[in-house]
Amino acid sequence: MSLIKVKSRGTDNVTGGGSKNVIINGAMQVAQRGTTVTSITSSGYNTVDRWRVSLGTAGTWTMTQAAVTDLPGFRSSLKMDCTTADASLAAGDDLAIQQRMSGRNLQQFKKGTSSAEEWTLSFYVKSTTTGTYICELFDNDNNRHVNKSYTISTANTWEFKTITFPADTTGTLNNNSNHNFRVTWYLAAGSNFTSGTLQTTWGGVTNANKAVGQVNLAASTSNDWQLTGVQLQPGNSATDFEHRSYAHELQDCSEYYQQFNGNNYTVFLNGGIDSVGGSTYVMGPLRTEMRAIPTVTFSNCYLYSQPGTTVNYTGTVDNRCNVSIATLGFTGIDNDVGQGHAIRFESNNNNGVIKYDAEL
Repeated sequence: MSLIKVKSRGTDNVTGGGSKNVIINGAMQVAQRGTTVTSITSSGYNTVDRWRVSLGTAGTWTMTQAAVTDLPGFRSSLKMDCTTADASLAAGDDLAIQQRMSGRNLQQFKKGTSSAEEWTLSFYVKSTTTGTYICELFDNDNNRHVNKSYTISTANTWEFKTITFPADTTGTLNNNSNHNFRVTWYLAAGSNFTSGTLQTTWGGVTNANKAVGQVNLAASTSNDWQLTGVQLQPGNSATDFEHRSYAHELQDCSEYYQQFNGNNYTVFLNGGIDSVGGSTYVMGPLRTEMRAIPTVTFSNCYLYSQPGTTVNYTGTVDNRCNVSIATLGFTGIDNDVGQGHAIRFESNNNNGVIKYDAEL
């Protein structure tokens, strides 16, 4: 296996300037939600930022931001471990790892035009289970897809894969921050997804053509699968992986999700009382502007009034937030604090957390 050249972020090999790699967190460095989630039985975001599990009753899984010690240039991977097997998949069962993407970050592919670019996907993969696996590009704006296979030849060994997907001159991607596109790695698929002919050219979606030949990673609790070094770029060849700093990847991930963890008395937000027994508003800067108004949740946090009076908060929270400044409205403040008094929102123990979720 050849060594990986580490390249700083720049504009070489870039279509239209900026980053050549449109995948966010491709080296699996950022895991704001934590490094391990067990007992996964449904779809959602779990550990490694921007990477989503798509699961339709195909076993039970543990997802981990796993350390990498045997692949020079990389220190982290996304790992899926099967903990409850499903050796006989029902027709509609499936398991996949996805990155959902906004069209405004993909305009350099010129999709839907006469000068459309090819798509080259490259990545490192390692699994206990050899055989055929399927990757898919899915245009969510126009309901079009293309699928190609790759082979894991040797168990428990990192292998480098490159897949070039054809250009698509049909269906432009909207230039916005919605879920316009996604990249999918299938890990298991029932007959609803495997009974046709693999869709290796762009076309309308036929589920039976999505994952023809796919290995069933859910067949045994001995099975696992790891992924890192993911890059998607315009053109028909893969260039060296674009290594970006942790700070840069965290900033990009924070457009979709931000989590702040606190120790005892960590102050998350500051604000003031609007009216006694009525409402208070607390505000705080976000790490970066988010792609949309996020859903805000928190736990193990208190409201305090200055200079030190505990606010007797027994009401509800209006989870509102604009894209650059967090604004939460609390109702039911029934303490003897005056209108205009200062308020702070802080952790009440070592497990305080506030989350802003605008994931696709």
